[in-house]
Amino acid sequence: MASFSPRVNEKEIVRSRTIGELLAPAAPFDKKCGRENWTVAFAPDGSYFAWSQGHRTVKLVPWSQCLKNFLLHGTKNVTNSSSLRLSRQNSDGAQKNKPREHIIDCGDIVWSLAFGSSVPEKQSRCVNIEWHRFRFGQDQLLLATGLNNGRIKIWDVYTGKLLLNLVDHTEVVRDLTFAPDGSLILVSASRDKTLRVWDLKDDGNMMKVLRGHQNWVYSCVFSPDSSMLCSVGANKAVFLWNMDKYTMIQKLEGHHHDVVACDFSPDGALLATASYDTRVYIWDPYTGDILMEFGHLFPPPTPIFAGGANDRWVRSVSFSHDGLHIASLADDKMVRFWRIDEDYPVQVAPLSNGLCCAFSTDGSVLAAGTHDGSVYFWATPRQIPSLQHLCRMSIRRVMSTQEVQELPIPSKVLEFLSYRI
Repeated sequence: MASFSPRVNEKEIVRSRTIGELLAPAAPFDKKCGRENWTVAFAPDGSYFAWSQGHRTVKLVPWSQCLKNFLLHGTKNVTNSSSLRLSRQNSDGAQKNKPREHIIDCGDIVWSLAFGSSVPEKQSRCVNIEWHRFRFGQDQLLLATGLNNGRIKIWDVYTGKLLLNLVDHTEVVRDLTFAPDGSLILVSASRDKTLRVWDLKDDGNMMKVLRGHQNWVYSCVFSPDSSMLCSVGANKAVFLWNMDKYTMIQKLEGHHHDVVACDFSPDGALLATASYDTRVYIWDPYTGDILMEFGHLFPPPTPIFAGGANDRWVRSVSFSHDGLHIASLADDKMVRFWRIDEDYPVQVAPLSNGLCCAFSTDGSVLAAGTHDGSVYFWATPRQIPSLQHLCRMSIRRVMSTQEVQELPIPSKVLEFLSYRI
């Protein structure tokens, strides 16, 4: 296992270029608690960006128009400013699929967001499909919001209308993830210690409850082929689930504190997890091996110190779509961009009170949300992937580690395909 720590000459680290800011409106009566931006999300097709603006509000903005505003008006964009307000349409007719801004009142504090899009030929797992109230077409784009009261609300992104209200969790819905295959299978992670699987093509029927966590579940994410789910939570928990059989595959051991975020690489061959133990681990999800460790404190803390309070809690981690970079966000007021084959951050950016981060669909921008309901954007490291890496990603999209290891090829090539070198 490679152990990477941030001890490096500052001159070697590039400062990330700021793209823009979306600042939440401040009011004198605003309470400090409740304004947190716990989640930011980009639509799978790159058409929309959404974030929790604090209290009960979710803001949906067309992403291309957002970038244009940054270019025209500079980086700052106060989200309630009339001069920078994005265009809206009142008609649901011919303009339905034209990106429009929406401000959604979810009725309670919003903890999680996820976009989902439908593929019509991907059938529901329910038998009685003729009784469905909803017919989700290929042009459908949904937004799921997880709330403080345990409810999940499903919205039509194009109209801003509420479609479904899912009620089953008994505590905060901390995270949401849609299956990438267009089946509209949604998984929710909650403080009630469960994960729940919903079929939105079956009018939001709750299909399965995944039990195994002994404490709060903080985050969950599907693998790119939708066959596997990772869930992470309190008490060092990292679980992998088989989403065809809804059974636990294995528990990954290695962290020393609560694990609060996770993300798969685009080819599904790597899994990144972020923990309050000051570390991001990169795992092989097929073998359970830790391949890399990105430390946010030097020298690395002892297990006792890592398991307690410190000023390097890692809050979020996100894999870039090039499969080469990850971003991490920690309590030391820094955003770091790492390469999976380098032992130090290749870019950094200052950020106070950061809570969450996500790469844009094309990987060119990183968005990060903060305690005050605002969002900040940076240009990400740009590097043309090598032909070898592109070939590796193509192979790993369809082959597990075990299948790769059975190939009759030289050991060095095996190591490369397995991300061991």
